[in-house]
Amino acid sequence: MTMHFLWSRPDMSDDRKSAVALSSVFASAAMTVMKLAVGLMTGSLGVLSEAAHSLLDMGAAILTWFAVRIGDQPADERHPYGHGKVESVSALIETGLLFVTAAWIVKEAVTRLMAPAVEVETTWWSVGVIVASIIIDIGRSRALSKVAKETGSQALEADALHFSSDILSSTAVLIGLGLVWLGWPKGDAVAALGVAAFVVLAGWRLGSRTIDVLVDAAPQGIAERVEEVAAKVPGVARVDAVRARPAGPTVFAEVVVKVGRTMHLEQVEALRRAVIERLKSDLPEVQPMVIAEPLTLDDESITETVRGLAATRGLAVHHVGVAAMDGHPHVSFDLEVDESLTIAAAHAIATTLEDELKAELGAEVTIDSHIDPRRKEVFTDAQPAGHRQAEIRAALAGLADGLVDKVHHLEVQEREDGLYVSFHCLFPDDVPIGQAHQATARLEHRLRDTVPGIARVVVHAEPISEGA
Repeated sequence: MTMHFLWSRPDMSDDRKSAVALSSVFASAAMTVMKLAVGLMTGSLGVLSEAAHSLLDMGAAILTWFAVRIGDQPADERHPYGHGKVESVSALIETGLLFVTAAWIVKEAVTRLMAPAVEVETTWWSVGVIVASIIIDIGRSRALSKVAKETGSQALEADALHFSSDILSSTAVLIGLGLVWLGWPKGDAVAALGVAAFVVLAGWRLGSRTIDVLVDAAPQGIAERVEEVAAKVPGVARVDAVRARPAGPTVFAEVVVKVGRTMHLEQVEALRRAVIERLKSDLPEVQPMVIAEPLTLDDESITETVRGLAATRGLAVHHVGVAAMDGHPHVSFDLEVDESLTIAAAHAIATTLEDELKAELGAEVTIDSHIDPRRKEVFTDAQPAGHRQAEIRAALAGLADGLVDKVHHLEVQEREDGLYVSFHCLFPDDVPIGQAHQATARLEHRLRDTVPGIARVVVHAEPISEGA
C-alpha cells in the first residue's frame, strides 16, 4: 500500500516583484550615467570603477526584471515544477559579471599603483555623486529586501545584495577621494581595490547560494522542520524520509510516512491529506508530495495481523479466531478464493498465507484455515418461487421455536443454483450480538436440513423495538 499525492505549484505572480525590479533598472541607469561622467572628468579610478559597478548593476537589474516575470509563470507540461529556477539562472549570470568586473578593477588599480605618477582630481561634484549614489543604494536595497522576503524571490534577493554591497564600495571610494585630497593620489587606486574586494565578496555569497539551488541542495534545516511537522499529525507512526529541492521561492518536498497497515485506503488517503494540509499551513513555502507506506505497529493484535497481511496480498478472510492451546496461540480463519481455482491452486494460496503468518507471528503459532469458494458472479437470474414459500414458512414456524421470537418478511426466489431464502427475525433489545448470531446460524442449518434445494439463506436479525 503505497500512495502518492503531488500538489501543483501555486501561481506566485506578484506585480510588486516586477515593479520593484523595474525601478532598480532606472536607478542603476541613472547612477551609471552620473558616475561615468564624474569619473571621466576627474580621472578617478575609484569613481570609474563605481560606474562600471553600476553599469553591471543595471544589467543585473534588467536580468532580474525578466527573471521575475518568467519565474512567476505557472507550471506547465514541460516544467512541472514551475519556472522558479529562471531566477537562479539570472543570479548565476550576475555572479559571473561581478567577478569579471572585479578582475577589471584590480587590473586597473595595480596598473596605477605601479605607475610613477597618477593625476586624480577631487571635486565637490565627485564627492556629491558618490554620496547621492549611497543614498539611492540604501533606498533600493531596503525596497528590494522587503519584497524579496515577502515573495521568496532569489533574483530580488540577489539584486538587494548588489545594492547593499554598493553602499560599502561607495564608502571606500569616498575614502579614496579623501586620501587624494590629503595629497596621496594613489589612495584612489587603493580605494578601487577595496571596491573590488566588496564586489568579489558579494559575488561569492550570491554564487554559493545560487549554485546550491541549481544543484537541488536542500535549504538548511528544511528537512528537519518538515519531519517535525509531519510527525505531529495523528495517525502517522513515523516519518521515514524527507527529500527537499528548491525551485525559486518554492521548496518541493517528498515525505515518506509510515502508517498502520490495517488502515483502510480511505483512512490512508484522509491521513495523507491531513499531512499535506498541516505542512502547507505551517510551512507555506513547501509544496509536499506525501507517500504513505504500511507498517506493523507494536499494538497490532493477532486478528489485525491476519487481516492486514491477507489484505496486502489481495486476499479476503473472515471468521478470524484466536485461542490459546498448550500455552501457544492458535489462529483459525476462513480464506476466500475464486471458485474457479482448482483445489491444488487454492491450497497453495492458503499454505503461502499460513507460512507468512508464522514468519511474522512466530513459529510456535498453530494455524487452521478453511477455504471458502467466492463466486465470480454476484447477481444471477432470479424468479419468485411463491409455490415454495408456504412450505418454507411452515417449516420456519416449527424450527424457530426457542431460537427467535418472530419470523417475518419472508422472501423465496428461484435462482440458477437453487432456492434463495431471506427473512427477518426478532430478538430482545438487550440480547448480545454473538448470541443472536448463533441462534440465526442454528436456524439456517435446521432449515437446510428440513427443506431440500436451498442454495442461499440470508437471515436478518433485528431488535424487537425496530421490528414489525
